[in-house]
Amino acid sequence: MSQADTLRKLHQDHLTDYNRQQQQAIELIALLNTLYNEKDVQVTLFGETLDTTSVDSVLALHQKSAERAADAKAVSIADTLAIAQVLADADVSTLRVDAGQLTVNDKDINTELQGVDSNTAQNEATDVVLYGFGRIGRILTRLLLSEASSSKGLQLKAIVVRPAAAGDLAKRASLLERDSIHGSFSGGIRVDEENNGIIINGRFVQVIYANDPSEVDYTAYGIDNAVVIDNTGKWKDEAGLGKHLQSKGVQKVLLTAPAGGEIKNVVYGVNNDTIGDDTIVSAASCTTNAITPTLKVLNDKFGIESGHVETIHSFTNDQNLIDNYHKADRRGRSAVLNMVITSTGAAKAVGKALPELGGKLTGNAIRVPTPNVSLAILNLNLNTAPESADALNAFLREMANSSAWQSQIAYTDSTEAVSTDFVGTKHVGIVDAQATIVTDNHATVYIWYDNEVGYSTQVLRVVTQMAGIRHAHVPA
Repeated sequence: MSQADTLRKLHQDHLTDYNRQQQQAIELIALLNTLYNEKDVQVTLFGETLDTTSVDSVLALHQKSAERAADAKAVSIADTLAIAQVLADADVSTLRVDAGQLTVNDKDINTELQGVDSNTAQNEATDVVLYGFGRIGRILTRLLLSEASSSKGLQLKAIVVRPAAAGDLAKRASLLERDSIHGSFSGGIRVDEENNGIIINGRFVQVIYANDPSEVDYTAYGIDNAVVIDNTGKWKDEAGLGKHLQSKGVQKVLLTAPAGGEIKNVVYGVNNDTIGDDTIVSAASCTTNAITPTLKVLNDKFGIESGHVETIHSFTNDQNLIDNYHKADRRGRSAVLNMVITSTGAAKAVGKALPELGGKLTGNAIRVPTPNVSLAILNLNLNTAPESADALNAFLREMANSSAWQSQIAYTDSTEAVSTDFVGTKHVGIVDAQATIVTDNHATVYIWYDNEVGYSTQVLRVVTQMAGIRHAHVPA
């Protein structure tokens, strides 16, 4: 066979294999939607949700799974499809099944399902209200309404914004549909002027105009026992956030910013077990969520004596585009032209989520002229010195690949990784192994994070718990 014939055959073999995988992905997507709608069963791949609207995304996520496996072999579409078929035939419900962990650890789905009591806790629908519709509010909307529709779980029912001039509704819908950072929304968005709402992927979301939380009667819109997610940052104490609880139809409140007073600052995966029956909770900050899981595993393994956290943070909406008056120091200078040194409460907030590190960390932030994705640099003095940077990276990779931490900690050892590579990542923090430094008992660890999407995924995890939504996990 000539070289040309060999290359033609190679091309045809790859094309045939890809076509087969495409067909399997189409079949898998149909099964995943059925499982989600009819059984409240979701299949993930190393903690990542499979996008049931895109064949290419499903294929790409499986290909990327090779980074998780010890043998660098990707989880195949066929493996996940086989797991989904078993779940479709089994008498199960309210499950979260990780096909990646099952496959790489050679766990049989039928064996794992034995003894799983998944039918006892049926999750009813929980109404969700977004109070504020800025960057985080719109990302939360995208995440909530990009999932397959279901009559259970979190149901986005309303968005509350300040009263505005005519045309506001169309502008709100346009900002949701078109995003300069995250691209166009992969779904249908339509304005319903008559009912003052937005129809997103076939689901009606009421838009309510109000100046103060206490003046809204949600029951008048058919909303009851709702969880309000306050994205405004205007109120950060019990007196202010408690106004939401004065509204008819509100059961609980979650703040998407660090809170003061006795309100718990929660980092999901670290201290969410402290929420209990609290009616007002804070999801802390994007930086606190990005660094606390990694700090916890490092403290558990090596012990952290002291440290400093420096965040290289994308500019935010509270800075000026051009030089102008600002009540805060330095933030009045142009955000798109300057690196701006400012303060951060993230290091102090770590101590609230992880009391054993209280008072051990200092922190500063540098706002830089990029619109999204930030980088936290952990300079840590450890009680027990890692053997080397490679040994420390091996430990962090193990944590990133574990069932316990796979949703909070990710890992990259790419020599080409830059900030835009992490736009849209749902992982809370990504350890950059190439940048790790170890000198005696001092370690420097770099963590990338999408300060919009990564944080928003954590917010939804906290909301899910506050709503009382529970699922059995396979593997446990």
